[in-house]
Amino acid sequence: MPRHRHVLTAATTALLLSVSTAGCADKHVEGVTLRLVVADYEVRGQSDNTEQYWNDLITAFEAAHPDIKVKVDVEPWDYVDGKVAAMAKAGQAPDLAQLKSYADFAERGDLYSVDSLVSIPVQSNFVHSLAVAGERDRTQYAMPFTASTRLLFYNKDLFAKAGISNPPKTWDELKAAAQKLNSRTRVPYPIAVPLGPEEAHIEAMAWMLGGEGGYTNFTGSYAISSKNNLNSLTWLKENLVTEGLTGPVPVNKLNRRDAYAAFLRGEAGMVNGHPSLLQAAKAAGIRVGVVPVPSHSGKSIPAPAVVDWMMGFKRNGHRKELGTFLNFVFKDKNVWEFATRNNLLPVTVSVTEQMKADAEHEDLGRFLEELPASELPPVGKSSWAVVSDSIKRNIGTAMTSGGSPATTLDVIANDAKKAEGQPR
Repeated sequence: MPRHRHVLTAATTALLLSVSTAGCADKHVEGVTLRLVVADYEVRGQSDNTEQYWNDLITAFEAAHPDIKVKVDVEPWDYVDGKVAAMAKAGQAPDLAQLKSYADFAERGDLYSVDSLVSIPVQSNFVHSLAVAGERDRTQYAMPFTASTRLLFYNKDLFAKAGISNPPKTWDELKAAAQKLNSRTRVPYPIAVPLGPEEAHIEAMAWMLGGEGGYTNFTGSYAISSKNNLNSLTWLKENLVTEGLTGPVPVNKLNRRDAYAAFLRGEAGMVNGHPSLLQAAKAAGIRVGVVPVPSHSGKSIPAPAVVDWMMGFKRNGHRKELGTFLNFVFKDKNVWEFATRNNLLPVTVSVTEQMKADAEHEDLGRFLEELPASELPPVGKSSWAVVSDSIKRNIGTAMTSGGSPATTLDVIANDAKKAEGQPR
């Protein structure tokens, strides 16, 4: 069920002003209420942390702008995109949404361009690589709201008990560590590999990058069924899954949230994780180590990265009010507050530099170091929402006893061709 959070009623007096932007009539209404849909970032389950952040921010904003009210709905992170997609399809898109993908909305012309919403100082303060990733046809439609890179987390106490001196850099070392954890500690998940539908596209991407593959080639075209991707998934299946090193829950059924929960209970020796897991692990008393995701050869690879986007929908015509609110959202103090509350990476240059210089947050240094050279999924493709859904539904089946990595990759590749409008 949606959780309706901060609800205030708009003033009854309305003054309509006509303002034109990008060929679209923009209505400024005194006393308007903006509807915002955002994601919940709690690692361990439902929490009031995200809700409290937005309630505090909105209270401060409304005090400074009494003619603009904001209603926010906080949705589970893994369901929020589907929620907004359904709203838009029904002609009921919110004014603002914070999602994992934006390109399909931009292609349909549903979104305001960023330069029509926020001030030049705000737009130029976004981390450049993230701002570029929010562009379609050289126009930015999505503002990075939060970012995270994926690194390998390991339980130091379990490593010590298993006699593992150094964290793995290669896949062979990773397998050897998992074998020792399995035989010497009997930890349920020597390595948790969440290829369940919640976030399988990111976990799979980590393995593909480790084998020098990925979702696209150097031209930006999909390369899902490439030889390198096939080799990566085959290695994972034969060396970890089939060997019983990935835990009691089949990897195609194991979701990220459950894998993280196992790590926080001390029941997983290793897992690929994002910065929020670090904060939660410390709170749980886990002595955690964090290193780059291993690769097949041991060579340095781009860290898998995730960016969630803020976007403004044209449907209600509240461009001016949206801009006022977004300029407030991206003030340094608000960007800092969200990042530090959730142990996620800031998306602006100014707050990134502040965080690098702050000793209290030095544990995020490794994640910040990885961000500039990290690799995002192809979020700028309007087909990505369909393709990522296919990956989530299908990739785990390659790891089942009757599954085939080659067949699975071909299925996803064909879905990608169909989504791109190409003959299969």
